[in-house]
Amino acid sequence: MSISLLEKYLPDNTLPFLKTWFGAHAIHIKITKGRNSKLGDYRKMPDKSHQITINSTLQPQLFFFVLTHELAHLLAFENFGHRISPHGAEWKNTFRIMLLESISVFSDDLQPVILKFSKSPKANFMASPDLVRYFHIENYEDESSYIEDLMVGERFVYKKHTYIIEELRKKNYLCLNLDTQKKYMFKPLARVEKLS
Repeated sequence: MSISLLEKYLPDNTLPFLKTWFGAHAIHIKITKGRNSKLGDYRKMPDKSHQITINSTLQPQLFFFVLTHELAHLLAFENFGHRISPHGAEWKNTFRIMLLESISVFSDDLQPVILKFSKSPKANFMASPDLVRYFHIENYEDESSYIEDLMVGERFVYKKHTYIIEELRKKNYLCLNLDTQKKYMFKPLARVEKLS
């Protein structure tokens, strides 16, 4: 996919950054349907080209953020070799530099969130409460809550199943699925529908 074909998914003024980052690399960008398990993915292909997949359902600023995350993998591996950890120090520093040099692409209210995140980039978008809150503002109706806003013993609905919070373990919540009697761990920023 040509960089210019990505424009409809991106905020304004991103193409100069992407052209620099893409450089002479052979990169195949695949726009996928929304996936619950991940927002994007990077792979080095057997023919030495690179493949990046990104969910089509992302808001433009989040799409750019995820694309930057995945391109940071490519650049870190190319610059430091393939023995580095995928989300290790080399990737974190590469991602940090990319975010800071492209900070002007993000809206004024998002820039402080990006600056805070860039101090210690996380491998998983869900590990940044500020980013999760920012990008979920418009996506959910009022009956939706973060699980961290509920108390132990409260019931909630998640993906059409009813759960009860049994306990807090470190930062995550151990919950019992009342339909199947199986237990699951939930991240604090999981979106759920609280039951009264």
